[in-house]
Amino acid sequence: MKKIVIAITMVLLAYNTSFAQTAEEKGLAIAIEADKRDTGWGDSSTKMFMTLRNAQGQESKRQMRTKALEVNGDGDKSVTIFDEPRDVKGTAFLSFTHSKKPDDQWLYLPALKRVKRISSANKSGPFMGSEFAYEDISSQEVDKYTYKYLRDEKIDGKDCFVIERIPTYEHSGYTRLISWMDKTMYQPVKAEFYDRKNMLLKTLKSSDHKQYLGKFWRAHKMEMTNHQTKKSTLLEWNNYQFKTGLSSRDFDKTALKRLR
Repeated sequence: MKKIVIAITMVLLAYNTSFAQTAEEKGLAIAIEADKRDTGWGDSSTKMFMTLRNAQGQESKRQMRTKALEVNGDGDKSVTIFDEPRDVKGTAFLSFTHSKKPDDQWLYLPALKRVKRISSANKSGPFMGSEFAYEDISSQEVDKYTYKYLRDEKIDGKDCFVIERIPTYEHSGYTRLISWMDKTMYQPVKAEFYDRKNMLLKTLKSSDHKQYLGKFWRAHKMEMTNHQTKKSTLLEWNNYQFKTGLSSRDFDKTALKRLR
C-alpha cells in the first residue's frame, strides 16, 4: 500500500511540474487576461484635463476632448482635441495603434495650418510638453511587449500582480517597465519606466477607477512623475460615454484640420 501511495504521489508531482507556468508564461497570461477583460467597449468619448507642473511646482492647465474606437484585429484609434488655453486651442492629435508594427500618429498644429506626422523613431518624445511620451498615450497592445511575472504585492490596499514588460519596439524610449496590476480589476495602478540606460525615469500612478457597462474599468486620474527632471503631469477624466456610434470616418487624418 505504501508503495502505491508513493507512486501516485510521484505521478502527481510530475503532472504539476509539467504544467507549472514559467515567470514569462504567467506574465503573458496576466497581460492576455487584462486585454480580454477590456475587449468589447466599441467606442468612447470623454473630457480630459491636463495639469503640468515644473520643478518649482508652478502649474499650467489644459483642457481637451478625446474619442476612441476599438478595432478588431489591430490596435485602437484615438483622437485628442485641445480646447484650452488659447495658444493650443484647435491642436488635434490622431493615433492609430498597431499590435505588430509602429503606430501611426499625426499632430495638427493650427498655428502652422498643417498636419505633422510623428516619426516612428520619435515616439519617446514628450506629448505636448507633458511628461507623457507619445508611446505612453497609445493603447497598450499585448504584442508590444514581452512579459515576466515578478511577484505578488499589495499597494494602497490593493492586491496586485507585479510584472515586468520589455518593449519589442526598437525605438522605444524604455528598456523595461514594471507594472502593478490590480488582481480584481486587471488594471494597472502603478508603473515604473526605465530609460535606455536602465535608470528609473518616471513613475505613473493611476487612481479613482470607475466601472462602465458593468465590465470596463477606467482610471479617472493618472499622474506621471519624472524623477530626473522633477516635473510631473496630472491627467483627469470625466463624462465618459461609451457606444456613441463613432466609426472609422471619425478618425480620418484628412479631417484633422476641421475638428472642432
